Amino acid sequence: MTKVLVSDPIDQAGIDILSQVAQVDQRTGLSPEELKSIIGEYDALMIRSGTQVTADVIAAADKLRIVGRAGVGVDNVDVPAATQRGVLVVNSPEGNTIAAAEHALALLLSLSRHVPQAHASMRQGAWDRKKYVGNELYKKVLGVVGLGKIGSHVAKVAKAMGMEVIAYDPFVSLERAQQMQVRLTQLPDLFSTADYVTLHIPRTPDTENLVNAELLRSMKPTARLVNCARGGIIDESALAEAIENGVIAGAGVDVFASEPLAADSPLRSVEKGLVLTPHLGASTEEAQENVAIDVAEQIRDVLLGLPARSAVNIPGLSAQIMERLKPHLQLAETLGLLISQLAGGQVEELEVRLQGEFSEHPSQPLVVAALKGLLSNALGERINYVNAALEAKARGIHVLEVKDDSSRDFAGGSLQLTTRGGQGGHSVTGAVFADGELRVTTIDEFPVNVPPSRHMLFTRHRDMPGIIGHLGSVLGEHNVNIASMQVGRRIVRGDAVMVLSIDDPIPPSLLATISAIDGIQEAHPVTL
Repeated sequence: MTKVLVSDPIDQAGIDILSQVAQVDQRTGLSPEELKSIIGEYDALMIRSGTQVTADVIAAADKLRIVGRAGVGVDNVDVPAATQRGVLVVNSPEGNTIAAAEHALALLLSLSRHVPQAHASMRQGAWDRKKYVGNELYKKVLGVVGLGKIGSHVAKVAKAMGMEVIAYDPFVSLERAQQMQVRLTQLPDLFSTADYVTLHIPRTPDTENLVNAELLRSMKPTARLVNCARGGIIDESALAEAIENGVIAGAGVDVFASEPLAADSPLRSVEKGLVLTPHLGASTEEAQENVAIDVAEQIRDVLLGLPARSAVNIPGLSAQIMERLKPHLQLAETLGLLISQLAGGQVEELEVRLQGEFSEHPSQPLVVAALKGLLSNALGERINYVNAALEAKARGIHVLEVKDDSSRDFAGGSLQLTTRGGQGGHSVTGAVFADGELRVTTIDEFPVNVPPSRHMLFTRHRDMPGIIGHLGSVLGEHNVNIASMQVGRRIVRGDAVMVLSIDDPIPPSLLATISAIDGIQEAHPVTL
Protein backbone atom coordinates (compact mmCIF):
# COMPACT_ATOMS: atom_id res chain seq x y z
CA MET A 1 0.00 0.00 0.00
CA THR A 2 1.09 3.56 -0.75
CA LYS A 3 2.40 5.25 2.38
CA VAL A 4 2.95 8.93 3.28
CA LEU A 5 5.01 10.13 6.23
CA VAL A 6 4.05 13.44 7.84
CA SER A 7 7.00 14.44 10.02
CA ASP A 8 5.94 17.96 11.09
CA PRO A 9 2.64 19.28 12.48
CA ILE A 10 0.22 19.72 9.54
CA ASP A 11 -3.34 21.03 9.47
CA GLN A 12 -5.87 18.20 9.58
CA ALA A 13 -7.30 19.26 6.22
CA GLY A 14 -4.04 18.18 4.58
CA ILE A 15 -4.07 14.85 6.41
CA ASP A 16 -7.63 14.18 5.22
CA ILE A 17 -6.64 14.73 1.57
CA LEU A 18 -3.64 12.41 1.82
CA SER A 19 -5.77 9.76 3.47
CA GLN A 20 -7.83 9.51 0.28
CA VAL A 21 -4.98 7.80 -1.57
CA ALA A 22 -2.53 6.48 0.99
CA GLN A 23 -1.83 5.30 4.49
CA VAL A 24 -0.75 8.37 6.42
CA ASP A 25 1.66 8.05 9.34
CA GLN A 26 2.10 11.15 11.51
CA ARG A 27 5.43 10.92 13.34
CA THR A 28 6.68 14.32 14.45
CA GLY A 29 9.85 15.14 16.34
CA LEU A 30 11.95 12.47 14.63
CA SER A 31 15.71 12.70 14.99
CA PRO A 32 17.76 12.66 11.74
CA GLU A 33 18.77 9.06 12.40
CA GLU A 34 15.19 7.99 13.13
CA LEU A 35 13.97 9.62 9.92
CA LYS A 36 16.75 7.97 7.93
CA SER A 37 15.93 4.57 9.38
CA ILE A 38 12.24 4.61 8.38
CA ILE A 39 12.07 6.78 5.24
CA GLY A 40 12.67 3.76 3.00
CA GLU A 41 9.12 2.58 3.75
CA TYR A 42 7.43 5.66 2.31
CA ASP A 43 6.36 6.88 -1.12
CA ALA A 44 5.89 10.51 -0.03
CA LEU A 45 7.08 12.83 2.74
CA MET A 46 5.22 15.92 3.92
CA ILE A 47 7.08 18.44 6.06
CA ARG A 48 7.19 22.02 7.27
CA SER A 49 10.34 23.77 8.42
CA GLY A 50 11.30 21.39 11.23
CA THR A 51 12.38 18.31 9.28
CA GLN A 52 15.78 18.34 7.58
CA VAL A 53 15.64 16.33 4.36
CA THR A 54 19.34 15.81 3.76
CA ALA A 55 21.15 13.96 1.00
CA ASP A 56 21.61 11.05 3.42
CA VAL A 57 17.85 10.89 4.05
CA ILE A 58 17.14 10.98 0.31
CA ALA A 59 19.74 8.27 -0.33
CA ALA A 60 17.94 6.04 2.16
CA ALA A 61 14.53 6.72 0.60
CA ASP A 62 14.32 3.84 -1.88
CA LYS A 63 10.61 4.30 -2.60
CA LEU A 64 10.31 8.08 -2.19
CA ARG A 65 8.62 9.87 -5.10
CA ILE A 66 7.84 13.28 -3.69
CA VAL A 67 8.69 15.63 -0.80
CA GLY A 68 6.03 18.25 -0.03
CA ARG A 69 6.93 21.38 1.97
CA ALA A 70 3.86 23.04 3.47
CA GLY A 71 5.16 26.59 3.00
CA VAL A 72 7.43 28.56 0.68
CA GLY A 73 11.03 27.98 1.67
CA VAL A 74 12.77 24.68 0.88
CA ASP A 75 16.05 25.46 2.60
CA ASN A 76 15.59 22.33 4.71
CA VAL A 77 15.48 20.08 1.62
CA ASP A 78 18.54 19.06 -0.40
CA VAL A 79 16.85 19.79 -3.72
CA PRO A 80 19.83 18.81 -5.95
CA ALA A 81 20.07 15.44 -4.21
CA ALA A 82 16.33 14.91 -4.60
CA THR A 83 16.47 15.87 -8.26
CA GLN A 84 19.34 13.49 -8.92
CA ARG A 85 17.31 10.66 -7.39
CA GLY A 86 14.23 11.62 -9.38
CA VAL A 87 12.35 12.77 -6.27
CA LEU A 88 9.96 15.64 -6.91
CA VAL A 89 10.04 18.52 -4.42
CA VAL A 90 6.96 20.74 -4.18
CA ASN A 91 6.02 23.72 -2.04
CA SER A 92 3.17 26.18 -1.64
CA PRO A 93 4.41 29.54 -2.92
CA GLU A 94 1.02 31.23 -2.77
CA GLY A 95 -0.66 29.71 0.26
CA ASN A 96 0.31 32.53 2.60
CA THR A 97 0.06 35.43 0.12
CA ILE A 98 -3.02 37.02 1.66
CA ALA A 99 -1.82 36.42 5.21
CA ALA A 100 1.51 38.15 4.61
CA ALA A 101 -0.09 41.05 2.73
CA GLU A 102 -2.69 41.61 5.44
CA HIS A 103 -0.05 41.56 8.16
CA ALA A 104 1.91 44.26 6.32
CA LEU A 105 -1.27 46.33 6.15
CA ALA A 106 -1.95 45.65 9.82
CA LEU A 107 1.48 47.01 10.72
CA LEU A 108 0.91 50.08 8.54
CA LEU A 109 -2.34 50.83 10.38
CA SER A 110 -0.88 50.01 13.80
CA LEU A 111 2.00 52.40 13.19
CA SER A 112 -0.27 55.18 11.98
CA ARG A 113 -2.67 54.96 14.91
CA HIS A 114 -0.26 53.85 17.68
CA VAL A 115 -2.48 50.84 18.39
CA PRO A 116 -0.02 48.72 20.45
CA GLN A 117 1.14 51.67 22.53
CA ALA A 118 -2.40 52.90 23.17
CA HIS A 119 -3.48 49.40 24.17
CA ALA A 120 -0.58 49.06 26.61
CA SER A 121 -1.44 52.47 28.07
CA MET A 122 -5.06 51.44 28.58
CA ARG A 123 -3.97 48.23 30.29
CA GLN A 124 -2.02 50.38 32.74
CA GLY A 125 -5.16 52.36 33.60
CA ALA A 126 -4.40 55.49 31.55
CA TRP A 127 -6.62 57.48 29.15
CA ASP A 128 -4.09 59.34 26.96
CA ARG A 129 -6.12 60.52 23.95
CA LYS A 130 -3.84 63.44 23.14
CA LYS A 131 -0.66 61.37 23.43
CA TYR A 132 -1.73 58.97 20.67
CA VAL A 133 -2.97 61.29 17.95
CA GLY A 134 -2.31 59.38 14.74
CA ASN A 135 -2.10 59.85 10.98
CA GLU A 136 -4.40 58.83 8.15
CA LEU A 137 -3.27 56.64 5.28
CA TYR A 138 -5.70 58.39 2.93
CA LYS A 139 -3.87 60.39 0.23
CA LYS A 140 -0.48 59.35 1.58
CA VAL A 141 2.22 57.90 -0.70
CA LEU A 142 2.96 54.20 -0.23
CA GLY A 143 6.22 52.87 -1.66
CA VAL A 144 6.09 49.14 -2.43
CA VAL A 145 9.47 47.47 -2.92
CA GLY A 146 8.72 44.30 -4.90
CA LEU A 147 5.51 43.84 -6.89
CA GLY A 148 5.15 40.09 -6.63
CA LYS A 149 1.91 38.51 -5.48
CA ILE A 150 2.17 39.85 -1.92
CA GLY A 151 3.37 43.32 -2.89
CA SER A 152 0.71 43.55 -5.61
CA HIS A 153 -2.05 42.69 -3.12
CA VAL A 154 -0.78 45.31 -0.67
CA ALA A 155 -0.75 47.86 -3.50
CA LYS A 156 -4.30 46.91 -4.53
CA VAL A 157 -5.68 47.33 -1.01
CA ALA A 158 -3.73 50.55 -0.47
CA LYS A 159 -5.22 51.98 -3.66
CA ALA A 160 -8.70 51.08 -2.38
CA MET A 161 -7.89 52.99 0.83
CA GLY A 162 -7.10 56.10 -1.17
CA MET A 163 -3.31 55.92 -1.08
CA GLU A 164 -1.05 56.88 -3.95
CA VAL A 165 1.16 53.88 -4.72
CA ILE A 166 4.65 54.00 -6.18
CA ALA A 167 6.81 50.92 -6.60
CA TYR A 168 10.28 49.63 -7.34
CA ASP A 169 10.57 46.32 -9.16
CA PRO A 170 13.02 46.01 -12.07
CA PHE A 171 11.16 42.99 -13.37
CA VAL A 172 7.73 44.56 -13.71
CA SER A 173 6.93 46.13 -17.07
CA LEU A 174 5.51 49.62 -17.46
CA GLU A 175 2.39 48.09 -18.99
CA ARG A 176 1.80 45.86 -15.96
CA ALA A 177 2.36 48.77 -13.58
CA GLN A 178 -0.11 50.91 -15.50
CA GLN A 179 -2.71 48.15 -15.26
CA MET A 180 -2.23 48.19 -11.49
CA GLN A 181 -2.34 52.02 -11.41
CA VAL A 182 1.08 52.02 -9.83
CA ARG A 183 3.90 54.38 -10.80
CA LEU A 184 7.31 52.72 -11.14
CA THR A 185 10.33 54.56 -9.83
CA GLN A 186 13.91 53.89 -8.77
CA LEU A 187 14.72 52.78 -5.24
CA PRO A 188 16.33 56.02 -4.00
CA ASP A 189 13.41 58.08 -5.30
CA LEU A 190 10.92 55.72 -3.68
CA PHE A 191 12.51 56.04 -0.26
CA SER A 192 12.82 59.82 -0.45
CA THR A 193 9.25 60.32 -1.71
CA ALA A 194 7.10 57.81 0.18
CA ASP A 195 5.27 58.44 3.43
CA TYR A 196 5.22 54.68 4.01
CA VAL A 197 7.53 52.00 2.60
CA THR A 198 6.70 48.29 2.64
CA LEU A 199 9.23 45.62 1.64
CA HIS A 200 8.26 42.52 -0.35
CA ILE A 201 11.54 41.13 -1.69
CA PRO A 202 13.60 38.03 -0.91
CA ARG A 203 16.83 38.04 1.02
CA THR A 204 19.65 37.63 -1.46
CA PRO A 205 23.27 38.83 -1.54
CA ASP A 206 22.00 41.91 -3.38
CA THR A 207 19.25 42.72 -0.85
CA GLU A 208 21.07 41.91 2.41
CA ASN A 209 21.10 45.09 4.55
CA LEU A 210 19.62 46.91 1.55
CA VAL A 211 17.91 49.35 3.90
CA ASN A 212 20.97 50.80 5.61
CA ALA A 213 21.68 54.01 7.50
CA GLU A 214 22.21 55.97 4.29
CA LEU A 215 18.90 54.91 2.77
CA LEU A 216 17.06 55.57 6.04
CA ARG A 217 18.50 59.09 6.14
CA SER A 218 17.00 59.74 2.70
CA MET A 219 13.46 59.18 4.03
CA LYS A 220 11.12 61.85 5.30
CA PRO A 221 11.27 62.36 9.07
CA THR A 222 7.53 61.55 9.09
CA ALA A 223 7.95 58.34 7.07
CA ARG A 224 7.39 54.82 8.35
CA LEU A 225 8.85 51.49 7.20
CA VAL A 226 7.33 47.99 7.25
CA ASN A 227 9.05 44.64 6.66
CA CYS A 228 7.02 41.44 6.49
CA ALA A 229 9.23 39.88 3.80
CA ARG A 230 12.53 38.45 4.99
CA GLY A 231 14.88 39.23 7.83
CA GLY A 232 18.27 40.67 6.98
CA ILE A 233 16.98 43.15 4.39
CA ILE A 234 17.14 45.94 6.98
CA ASP A 235 20.22 46.88 9.00
CA GLU A 236 18.52 46.48 12.39
CA SER A 237 21.02 48.56 14.35
CA ALA A 238 20.70 51.39 11.84
CA LEU A 239 16.91 51.17 12.02
CA ALA A 240 16.85 51.36 15.82
CA GLU A 241 19.14 54.38 15.74
CA ALA A 242 17.10 56.08 13.02
CA ILE A 243 13.86 55.78 15.01
CA GLU A 244 15.39 56.87 18.30
CA ASN A 245 17.04 59.91 16.68
CA GLY A 246 13.91 60.96 14.77
CA VAL A 247 15.39 60.26 11.34
CA ILE A 248 12.13 58.42 10.54
CA ALA A 249 8.87 58.30 12.46
CA GLY A 250 8.70 54.56 12.99
CA ALA A 251 8.73 51.03 11.65
CA GLY A 252 6.83 47.76 11.84
CA VAL A 253 9.03 44.66 11.67
CA ASP A 254 7.89 41.04 11.54
CA VAL A 255 11.07 39.30 10.34
CA PHE A 256 14.63 39.52 11.58
CA ALA A 257 18.15 38.68 10.48
CA SER A 258 18.39 36.08 13.24
CA GLU A 259 15.32 34.48 14.77
CA PRO A 260 14.20 34.40 17.51
CA LEU A 261 15.18 38.04 17.97
CA ALA A 262 18.00 38.24 20.51
CA ALA A 263 17.18 39.63 23.92
CA ASP A 264 19.90 42.25 23.52
CA SER A 265 18.81 43.37 20.05
CA PRO A 266 18.85 47.17 19.76
CA LEU A 267 15.30 46.95 18.39
CA ARG A 268 14.00 45.73 21.77
CA SER A 269 15.15 48.91 23.49
CA VAL A 270 13.32 51.34 21.16
CA GLU A 271 10.55 52.80 23.31
CA LYS A 272 8.30 54.45 20.74
CA GLY A 273 7.57 54.39 17.03
CA LEU A 274 8.32 50.70 16.64
CA VAL A 275 5.98 47.72 16.38
CA LEU A 276 7.56 44.26 16.54
CA THR A 277 5.87 40.92 15.87
CA PRO A 278 7.45 37.44 16.06
CA HIS A 279 7.33 36.40 12.38
CA LEU A 280 3.54 36.24 12.18
CA GLY A 281 3.19 37.04 8.46
CA ALA A 282 2.00 33.54 7.53
CA SER A 283 0.51 32.71 10.92
CA THR A 284 -3.18 32.66 10.22
CA GLU A 285 -5.47 29.69 10.52
CA GLU A 286 -6.43 30.16 6.90
CA ALA A 287 -2.81 30.25 5.66
CA GLN A 288 -1.83 27.15 7.62
CA GLU A 289 -4.84 25.35 6.21
CA ASN A 290 -4.18 26.66 2.69
CA VAL A 291 -0.56 25.49 2.54
CA ALA A 292 -1.51 22.11 4.00
CA ILE A 293 -4.28 21.63 1.43
CA ASP A 294 -2.15 22.91 -1.44
CA VAL A 295 0.78 20.60 -0.77
CA ALA A 296 -1.39 17.62 0.19
CA GLU A 297 -3.26 17.93 -3.12
CA GLN A 298 0.02 17.99 -5.03
CA ILE A 299 1.28 14.90 -3.20
CA ARG A 300 -2.05 13.16 -3.90
CA ASP A 301 -1.88 14.06 -7.60
CA VAL A 302 1.69 12.83 -8.00
CA LEU A 303 0.86 9.55 -6.27
CA LEU A 304 -2.00 9.19 -8.76
CA GLY A 305 0.34 9.82 -11.69
CA LEU A 306 -0.68 13.44 -12.31
CA PRO A 307 1.67 16.46 -12.58
CA ALA A 308 2.40 18.79 -9.64
CA ARG A 309 1.71 22.51 -10.06
CA SER A 310 4.43 23.95 -7.80
CA ALA A 311 7.47 21.79 -8.21
CA VAL A 312 10.74 23.28 -7.07
CA ASN A 313 12.75 20.97 -9.27
CA ILE A 314 11.92 20.02 -12.83
CA PRO A 315 8.46 18.51 -13.17
CA GLY A 316 7.24 16.14 -15.80
CA LEU A 317 10.61 14.87 -17.03
CA SER A 318 11.99 11.40 -16.64
CA ALA A 319 15.26 10.92 -14.81
CA GLN A 320 16.92 9.90 -18.10
CA ILE A 321 15.80 13.04 -19.94
CA MET A 322 16.66 15.24 -17.00
CA GLU A 323 20.15 13.77 -16.78
CA ARG A 324 20.67 14.35 -20.51
CA LEU A 325 19.43 17.96 -20.33
CA LYS A 326 21.10 18.81 -17.02
CA PRO A 327 24.00 20.88 -18.41
CA HIS A 328 21.72 22.60 -20.93
CA LEU A 329 19.24 23.54 -18.21
CA GLN A 330 22.10 24.78 -16.08
CA LEU A 331 23.31 26.92 -18.98
CA ALA A 332 19.83 28.38 -19.58
CA GLU A 333 19.39 29.28 -15.91
CA THR A 334 22.93 30.72 -15.69
CA LEU A 335 22.42 32.88 -18.77
CA GLY A 336 19.06 34.06 -17.39
CA LEU A 337 20.67 35.06 -14.11
CA LEU A 338 23.52 36.75 -15.97
CA ILE A 339 21.35 38.79 -18.32
CA SER A 340 19.03 39.89 -15.51
CA GLN A 341 21.99 41.59 -13.85
CA LEU A 342 23.23 43.06 -17.12
CA ALA A 343 19.77 44.43 -17.93
CA GLY A 344 19.38 45.99 -14.49
CA GLY A 345 16.09 47.70 -15.29
CA GLN A 346 12.73 46.70 -16.67
CA VAL A 347 12.56 43.61 -18.84
CA GLU A 348 9.55 43.68 -21.13
CA GLU A 349 10.57 40.88 -23.49
CA LEU A 350 12.82 37.84 -23.31
CA GLU A 351 13.80 36.11 -26.53
CA VAL A 352 15.10 32.56 -26.14
CA ARG A 353 16.90 31.44 -29.29
CA LEU A 354 17.86 27.77 -29.57
CA GLN A 355 20.58 27.43 -32.20
CA GLY A 356 21.99 24.38 -33.97
CA GLU A 357 21.66 21.17 -31.96
CA PHE A 358 19.99 23.10 -29.11
CA SER A 359 16.93 23.35 -31.35
CA GLU A 360 16.61 19.55 -31.22
CA HIS A 361 16.18 19.52 -27.43
CA PRO A 362 12.76 19.90 -25.73
CA SER A 363 12.39 23.67 -25.68
CA GLN A 364 9.95 24.24 -22.82
CA PRO A 365 12.32 23.19 -20.01
CA LEU A 366 15.05 25.42 -21.45
CA VAL A 367 12.72 28.42 -21.70
CA VAL A 368 11.49 27.85 -18.16
CA ALA A 369 15.04 27.49 -16.87
CA ALA A 370 15.98 30.79 -18.54
CA LEU A 371 12.98 32.50 -16.92
CA LYS A 372 13.86 31.02 -13.54
CA GLY A 373 17.34 32.49 -13.83
CA LEU A 374 15.99 35.83 -15.05
CA LEU A 375 13.69 36.18 -12.03
CA SER A 376 15.87 34.59 -9.35
CA ASN A 377 17.27 37.85 -8.03
CA ALA A 378 13.79 39.33 -7.77
CA LEU A 379 11.95 36.38 -6.26
CA GLY A 380 14.59 34.24 -4.56
CA GLU A 381 13.26 30.93 -3.27
CA ARG A 382 9.74 31.69 -4.48
CA ILE A 383 10.69 31.09 -8.12
CA ASN A 384 10.80 27.56 -9.49
CA TYR A 385 10.48 25.67 -12.76
CA VAL A 386 6.72 25.48 -12.58
CA ASN A 387 5.81 29.04 -11.65
CA ALA A 388 8.53 30.82 -13.64
CA ALA A 389 6.34 31.29 -16.70
CA LEU A 390 3.40 32.45 -14.58
CA GLU A 391 5.57 34.90 -12.65
CA ALA A 392 6.97 36.28 -15.91
CA LYS A 393 3.45 36.72 -17.29
CA ALA A 394 2.32 38.44 -14.09
CA ARG A 395 5.15 40.95 -14.56
CA GLY A 396 4.23 41.65 -18.17
CA ILE A 397 7.31 39.91 -19.58
CA HIS A 398 6.64 38.65 -23.10
CA VAL A 399 8.53 35.46 -23.96
CA LEU A 400 9.57 34.77 -27.55
CA GLU A 401 10.94 31.34 -28.44
CA VAL A 402 12.97 30.94 -31.64
CA LYS A 403 14.48 27.74 -33.07
CA ASP A 404 17.32 28.13 -35.56
CA ASP A 405 18.59 24.70 -36.58
CA SER A 406 20.76 26.21 -39.30
CA SER A 407 23.08 27.96 -36.85
CA ARG A 408 26.32 26.01 -36.53
CA ASP A 409 28.48 28.31 -34.45
CA PHE A 410 29.31 25.45 -32.07
CA ALA A 411 29.25 21.70 -32.66
CA GLY A 412 26.70 21.17 -29.89
CA GLY A 413 24.69 24.27 -30.73
CA SER A 414 24.18 27.31 -28.56
CA LEU A 415 21.56 29.20 -26.58
CA GLN A 416 21.04 32.95 -26.90
CA LEU A 417 18.97 35.13 -24.55
CA THR A 418 17.98 38.66 -25.49
CA THR A 419 16.17 41.13 -23.25
CA ARG A 420 14.33 44.24 -24.37
CA GLY A 421 12.85 46.97 -22.23
CA GLY A 422 12.47 50.66 -21.57
CA GLN A 423 16.18 51.00 -20.82
CA GLY A 424 17.34 49.18 -23.96
CA GLY A 425 18.38 45.59 -24.37
CA HIS A 426 21.14 43.06 -23.86
CA SER A 427 22.01 39.67 -25.27
CA VAL A 428 24.14 36.77 -24.08
CA THR A 429 24.99 33.50 -25.80
CA GLY A 430 26.31 30.33 -24.25
CA ALA A 431 27.24 26.80 -25.19
CA VAL A 432 27.89 23.44 -23.54
CA PHE A 433 31.29 22.04 -24.49
CA ALA A 434 32.01 18.36 -24.99
CA ASP A 435 33.18 17.84 -21.41
CA GLY A 436 29.97 19.42 -20.06
CA GLU A 437 31.66 22.74 -19.27
CA LEU A 438 29.50 25.83 -19.70
CA ARG A 439 30.82 28.80 -21.66
CA VAL A 440 29.53 32.31 -22.28
CA THR A 441 30.37 32.90 -25.93
CA THR A 442 28.97 36.37 -26.70
CA ILE A 443 27.89 39.41 -24.73
CA ASP A 444 25.90 42.00 -26.66
CA GLU A 445 27.23 40.38 -29.86
CA PHE A 446 30.86 40.79 -28.73
CA PRO A 447 32.71 37.45 -28.96
CA VAL A 448 34.10 36.01 -25.72
CA ASN A 449 34.84 32.54 -24.37
CA VAL A 450 34.31 32.59 -20.63
CA PRO A 451 33.36 29.84 -18.15
CA PRO A 452 30.83 31.29 -15.68
CA SER A 453 32.16 31.83 -12.16
CA ARG A 454 30.61 32.88 -8.86
CA HIS A 455 31.71 36.53 -9.02
CA MET A 456 32.27 38.36 -12.29
CA LEU A 457 32.66 41.88 -13.59
CA PHE A 458 31.48 42.90 -17.06
CA THR A 459 32.48 46.20 -18.62
CA ARG A 460 31.79 47.88 -21.91
CA HIS A 461 34.48 50.34 -22.86
CA ARG A 462 36.25 52.11 -25.66
CA ASP A 463 39.03 49.99 -27.18
CA MET A 464 41.93 52.25 -26.27
CA PRO A 465 45.31 51.78 -24.57
CA GLY A 466 45.49 51.94 -20.77
CA ILE A 467 41.94 51.04 -19.77
CA ILE A 468 42.65 47.40 -18.94
CA GLY A 469 45.72 48.32 -16.93
CA HIS A 470 43.90 51.12 -15.11
CA LEU A 471 41.05 48.81 -14.14
CA GLY A 472 43.47 46.13 -12.97
CA SER A 473 45.27 48.67 -10.81
CA VAL A 474 42.03 49.89 -9.24
CA LEU A 475 40.96 46.35 -8.39
CA GLY A 476 44.42 45.60 -6.97
CA GLU A 477 44.32 48.70 -4.80
CA HIS A 478 41.03 47.45 -3.34
CA ASN A 479 42.40 43.92 -2.76
CA VAL A 480 40.14 42.36 -5.42
CA ASN A 481 41.90 39.38 -6.96
CA ILE A 482 41.39 38.67 -10.67
CA ALA A 483 41.13 34.97 -11.48
CA SER A 484 40.83 35.43 -15.25
CA MET A 485 40.19 38.15 -17.81
CA GLN A 486 39.05 38.25 -21.39
CA VAL A 487 38.36 41.07 -23.86
CA GLY A 488 36.08 40.85 -26.86
CA ARG A 489 35.81 43.35 -29.70
CA ARG A 490 34.37 43.56 -33.20
CA ILE A 491 36.54 46.31 -34.69
CA VAL A 492 39.87 47.85 -33.71
CA ARG A 493 39.57 51.03 -31.63
CA GLY A 494 35.80 50.68 -31.45
CA ASP A 495 33.82 49.42 -28.47
CA ALA A 496 34.82 46.32 -26.55
CA VAL A 497 33.66 44.21 -23.62
CA MET A 498 35.81 42.90 -20.80
CA VAL A 499 34.91 39.96 -18.60
CA LEU A 500 36.74 39.39 -15.33
CA SER A 501 36.31 36.45 -12.99
CA ILE A 502 37.08 37.69 -9.49
CA ASP A 503 37.34 36.09 -6.07
CA ASP A 504 35.06 38.49 -4.22
CA PRO A 505 32.00 40.62 -5.01
CA ILE A 506 32.43 44.26 -6.03
CA PRO A 507 31.24 46.65 -3.27
CA PRO A 508 29.08 49.61 -4.42
CA SER A 509 31.76 52.17 -3.58
CA LEU A 510 34.29 50.38 -5.78
CA LEU A 511 31.78 50.06 -8.62
CA ALA A 512 31.39 53.84 -8.63
CA THR A 513 35.17 54.19 -8.92
CA ILE A 514 35.28 51.70 -11.80
CA SER A 515 32.45 53.44 -13.64
CA ALA A 516 34.34 56.74 -13.37
CA ILE A 517 37.40 55.40 -15.24
CA ASP A 518 37.81 57.32 -18.49
CA GLY A 519 36.59 55.19 -21.39
CA ILE A 520 34.39 52.77 -19.41
CA GLN A 521 30.79 53.15 -20.55
CA GLU A 522 29.12 50.44 -18.43
CA ALA A 523 30.19 48.26 -15.52
CA HIS A 524 28.08 45.39 -14.21
CA PRO A 525 29.06 43.21 -11.26
CA VAL A 526 27.45 39.78 -11.52
CA THR A 527 26.93 37.07 -8.93
CA LEU A 528 26.02 33.60 -10.23
